[in-house]
Amino acid sequence: MLSFDLYFHQVRMKKGNSIQQFLQKCLENLRKEFTELKSSSVDQLMYVKEDLIIPHHNTFYDFIVTKARGKSGPLFSFDVHDDIRLLSDATVEKDESHAGKVCLRSWYERHKHIFPASRWEPYDPEKSWDKYTVSDKEAAKITVK
Repeated sequence: MLSFDLYFHQVRMKKGNSIQQFLQKCLENLRKEFTELKSSSVDQLMYVKEDLIIPHHNTFYDFIVTKARGKSGPLFSFDVHDDIRLLSDATVEKDESHAGKVCLRSWYERHKHIFPASRWEPYDPEKSWDKYTVSDKEAAKITVK
């Protein structure tokens, strides 16, 4: 079972579930609190993980088996690793996966020129992000390896 936190909600999914099924459960949970979602359908939602817009037809299993990577790390990581704090070794790579975002497609269309939506792009399994740069024109560049 996969578990996802939505604000203070938890959604449990099986690894064979599709992103669309995940979004359907999210929608059911979030409709109670967000009136703007009452008339929304799953097709109007987007799931964004590691700055990638994840297609609805993919399953979590697809990403787990292929060890799919996002811009700044693994899309989903359920492997067990040693705790770096216990090892006191900063050279050990952490395979942490960040929380995903669920948003309305209409919100994305209105805000795609503004951070963070300006960094989002459709997931492409063929693309590799060996060097992902977080930059601001006014600030120094930071490269994540």
